Amino acid sequence: MRLGSGTFAACCVVVEVLGVVLFLRGFFPAPVRSSSSSKHQAEPPAPEPSAGASSNWTKLPPPLFSKVVIVLIDALRDDFVFGSKGVKFMPYTTYLVEKGASHSFVAEAKPPTVTMPRIKALMTGSVPGFIDVVMNLNSPALLEDNVITQAKAAGKRIISYGDETWVKLFPKHFVEYDGTTSFFVSDYTEVDENVTRHLDKVLKRGDWDVLILHYLGLDHIGHVSGPSSPLIGRKLSEMDGVLMKIHTALLSEERETLLPSLLVLCGDHGMSETGGHGASSTEEVSTPLLLVSSAFERKPGDIRHPKHVQQTDLAATLAIGLGLPIPKNSVGHLLFPAIEGKPMREQLRFLHLNTVQLTKLLQENVPSYEKEPGFEQFKISERLHGNWIRLYLEENNSEVLFNLGTKVRRQYLDALKTLSLSLSRQVAQYDVYSMVVGTVVVLEVLTLLLLSIPQALSSKAELEVPLLSPVFSLLFYLTFLVLSAVHVIVCTSTESSCYLCSLSWLTAGGVMVLVSALLCAVVSALTKVLVRGKLLSKNAAHSNSRWSELDLLILLGTLGHVLSLGASSFIEEEHQTWYFLVSTLCLALCHDIYRNYLPGDDCEPQRCLHVEGGFDGATPALQDKNTSSAVLELNRGCKSPSSLGTLRGYEKWMVLASPWVILTCCRLLRSLNQTGVQWAHRPDLGHWLTSSDHKAALSVLAALSLAVIFALIQRRCSPASKVAMALGLLGVYCYRAAIGNVLFPWQQDNKDISKGILEARFVYVFVLGILFTGTKDLLKSQVVAAGFTVKTVGLWELYSGFVLLAALLLRPHNLPVLVLSLLIQTLMAKFVWKPLRHDVAEVTVMHYWFGQAFFYFQGNSNNIATVDISAGFVGLDTYVEIPAIFLTAFATYAGPVLWASHLVSFLSSEASR
Repeated sequence: MRLGSGTFAACCVVVEVLGVVLFLRGFFPAPVRSSSSSKHQAEPPAPEPSAGASSNWTKLPPPLFSKVVIVLIDALRDDFVFGSKGVKFMPYTTYLVEKGASHSFVAEAKPPTVTMPRIKALMTGSVPGFIDVVMNLNSPALLEDNVITQAKAAGKRIISYGDETWVKLFPKHFVEYDGTTSFFVSDYTEVDENVTRHLDKVLKRGDWDVLILHYLGLDHIGHVSGPSSPLIGRKLSEMDGVLMKIHTALLSEERETLLPSLLVLCGDHGMSETGGHGASSTEEVSTPLLLVSSAFERKPGDIRHPKHVQQTDLAATLAIGLGLPIPKNSVGHLLFPAIEGKPMREQLRFLHLNTVQLTKLLQENVPSYEKEPGFEQFKISERLHGNWIRLYLEENNSEVLFNLGTKVRRQYLDALKTLSLSLSRQVAQYDVYSMVVGTVVVLEVLTLLLLSIPQALSSKAELEVPLLSPVFSLLFYLTFLVLSAVHVIVCTSTESSCYLCSLSWLTAGGVMVLVSALLCAVVSALTKVLVRGKLLSKNAAHSNSRWSELDLLILLGTLGHVLSLGASSFIEEEHQTWYFLVSTLCLALCHDIYRNYLPGDDCEPQRCLHVEGGFDGATPALQDKNTSSAVLELNRGCKSPSSLGTLRGYEKWMVLASPWVILTCCRLLRSLNQTGVQWAHRPDLGHWLTSSDHKAALSVLAALSLAVIFALIQRRCSPASKVAMALGLLGVYCYRAAIGNVLFPWQQDNKDISKGILEARFVYVFVLGILFTGTKDLLKSQVVAAGFTVKTVGLWELYSGFVLLAALLLRPHNLPVLVLSLLIQTLMAKFVWKPLRHDVAEVTVMHYWFGQAFFYFQGNSNNIATVDISAGFVGLDTYVEIPAIFLTAFATYAGPVLWASHLVSFLSSEASR
């Protein structure tokens, strides 16, 4: 069966996409969902169990609280309330925790720890998936059953002030709202004042039932300055004052109402040691949850330590407190301390409703639900509960009744905990069968592509896919039968849900046919390659080509890195892989230089060198005519015993010393920012520099770094770009001084801190000017035959513009990363790549390796919490989505982008070679 190269490639892409989709379907399994209608139709609540007696409790219990106020402080860590900072900066809240009528908890937030998924978890009780990280940028309306929708359906009047995510998730649910953008992280004062300014008015009114206040300032301070910033304490004190105002107003209003009010203080997620969030470190997932109400009576000396619960438990608790049905998809369980002051019959009624809801969810999502221990505990609890009801209706008071009620309550609590754990575990359960089949399809297609490259690139641009050959037809049938047998065994023996097993037999059979056909094609192509290889091996004696040690290192290193991504621990600590590879590369380059430039003991040919126009010589129009730079021309046939004699003094030593200088730079950069997971908490030079006690040292380092950047980058710029670069770098320092990161020599304090919008825009003008100049030169070289020099200068101008933009967006303590990146590029270009005459493939792979290493030298990792969101708002006074996304992405990937742009510039300057 013959196919054209284009048709074959298109077919491979389609099959590859199908394999990836199948793998992702197994890796991100479908969340636990109720099969009930998504229209939130009111279902009759489960009646109170009874054993022979008739109970009149068949409706939902009445609400426990007249009003509920939810104060959600974004990025509020548990130690900000329960730790030393809480004692120091939140005295009123600390009093409520230690002596007030309250119950305190440490609520664990499941990753991803970003705002939108956490709000969904708080209101629905379900566990959102990682796809919600993308949705967090533009939250769609929430269609899943939740407390807010249930409250609106019950006629509750809801008001929301703060993060506009609430308005996006629950449109048309609020009788009054004032949304603020959550992404403009440079603002941490006005964004909270816009919430607090409504309090005096709304607390005096009685026309609402639920009030939601979402404060963003603490999160913004964390993104900009980190959790150790002195601004954290001021913000916590501000929030403590807000809580005191709300609690005092609620207490004064309770004198006129029959039911008490409930004040809820919580955080959506925590804050890492670098100020970010999104991952699963203890600091990011541990949030405080404080329930304050006069209904929670507290005796003197009653010490209540914070208990560890799940964040999803709040949904069920709020639903019971407001007299609403528990959201159908909730996997959380009722926080029992909130109802322990109620009579025993009410307690058991609340626990029974929650247990029935979880049991229904278990039945709809777990095929073998009857074998689950939680289901068995529920049946026992319900039977005991029925006996208790019968005894209760017969005699209202007795010791037997109390003891049996205590036993039923304990049984319900155990069942709730087990059911909740089983359902939460179901969300994180991988569909291994789908993942394996998807991986097999992807690997088969990749192998087939690699084996078919020689035929696809031939003059005919055709290749033969022998699927109809009789020999391979037998293999096809055998493979299909084996895979079908495996499919039957897996689907009949698995106890968990599996996507492939849920498909029809016809569709699953089609997948087996596809896998079998691809295997036949791979075996056929591999056989042809082996036969062709035997024929070519007969002429191997006539070939002198061989791979060098450096080529082997590049190949094995790249393949080793790809294979390492199969283990989660290597992904978490991927920076260690790149640090090892670039260090090994430096040693290999050192060995290559010494082997080729120092006289050997034998008479094997050595590379000999002579002086030509250098790397800078690609732009002779921009250099002094009296200045000549050395380029080391390689002659593999030279048998000179020593090549160093042809070099000038400093050039000779720079060639020999460059690998060691680069290795030293890499080692210094490793000490600047700790990253990864296991050692991210350890102190590093970056933490020392960013502390308020060492601002003067950071200022000197930033100024020196900007000066060195100018010295390294200006050598190939046009005069106009040199001036723009100098003014732009000066503007970078002024911007950092304006926002309080560094100091001017005459500045003794940071009282006059601003947002630095004017200074940042001043730098943007020069960035755009340099980029425009480079683009103009590139277009000129394409449209008009302006010569080789103009194109090279244009590419360098673009590269210079990217460097200036990176200098503006990177944190001040990361400016040495940019300096050493430019220094390593200069050393590699002048004293490594040109002297050793590396080919395009080697230079490209080295650029890729160093680009990846510098991604981690910046302090980045595969942890979303290390993304510096504040870089997206440099120079912006309002949230503008497109520029913010671009600036954040550029700041995050500045290392790879700069090395990629340097690669283009270097290859262009070496085009003649």
